[in-house]
Amino acid sequence: MSLSSFDFPLGIHPWTSEKRRLRRLREGYTFALLENSSDSYRFTIMAGVGKVEKLFHDFAAAMPEECFFILEYYADEEEQPNQENAEPLLYYSPYMPKEEILDVLRPYFSRLIHDGFVGFGLANNQVGMELFYSEEKVVNCFACNHIRVMDMLGRCGLTYNASQLFTSDLGHDHLSLLCYQPRTLPDDFSDLRERDLDYLHFCREITELLEMYPVEDDLSFFLSLKEQQLIVQRLKEHPEFCGFSEEEFGDLLLSWGDFVQECETGFQGSLEDYHDGLRLRDLIQFVIEGVPVLLARKLTEVVADADRRLRHNLIDCRKRLDAAQDLPLRDDRFWYRGMVRKQGVELRRDLIRQGWFHP
Repeated sequence: MSLSSFDFPLGIHPWTSEKRRLRRLREGYTFALLENSSDSYRFTIMAGVGKVEKLFHDFAAAMPEECFFILEYYADEEEQPNQENAEPLLYYSPYMPKEEILDVLRPYFSRLIHDGFVGFGLANNQVGMELFYSEEKVVNCFACNHIRVMDMLGRCGLTYNASQLFTSDLGHDHLSLLCYQPRTLPDDFSDLRERDLDYLHFCREITELLEMYPVEDDLSFFLSLKEQQLIVQRLKEHPEFCGFSEEEFGDLLLSWGDFVQECETGFQGSLEDYHDGLRLRDLIQFVIEGVPVLLARKLTEVVADADRRLRHNLIDCRKRLDAAQDLPLRDDRFWYRGMVRKQGVELRRDLIRQGWFHP
């Protein structure tokens, strides 16, 4: 098998020194239960570039009518917050009709698939389904119904291989489409200008068209349909929290992260607003302490980074804000102990009126 025999995207260029392992690279997939899960599976799929679009559309067809789009790409120097350890930016679209998403993506699909600095996917957390084509050009699929996914992969000519090799296992370079001379690009790109081939440009276009918003990569997680049902059941056990049972719990977890971020940059709301954020953490803890161990462990890991950052941000920890007493929680609820360093005018005013700063 020659170096070029596998159907690589333009954005992945294997090193010549990997010639021996490249001869073993074939299409195929592996799958296994997700960590801390009893009913959700992760598929890792090595597909030739010519099969990616069909796989994406087949997966979309199996999803509910409304989904959200995921886009990941590397920022330029001005957008990158940490130059020493650059990480890609992650964006989510709102839930919207999947046909709308596919219509918007149609003129961009080849560029998304081929560019070595872009990853993209489609998901619906409410039914526990996600497909993501990473910058390594490896497909990752999360689903509860693994038989259905295996049938889908079989129809695309992809078979299970316990010792499957992936591009991420090989030494390779990532290339943008701008690395190629226009005349050497496939026909799909023949009418595109240089600006249109720049992933920074077309990714920004997509984020604007789909009204996408940035998401912290540390808060990426997957909840299966069964896990969400267990969470809903738990929320309905408390009269104050039962109203949240119809909301997507993943959004509540993200909201906790947003609250902690606002505390770090400077909390601009009132003491009542601050209490609302703490009450959100009460809700999450109420769920954690009332669901099976595997799910509790997963949710604890999801909020662990935000919890750590809030702990670091709290001062005057010998004092404690009044916490609601109607929750039979085992946890000490550290989030009520102390106060964030950067207090806005309203919060500081309310704390003074409450007597927080008295000796």
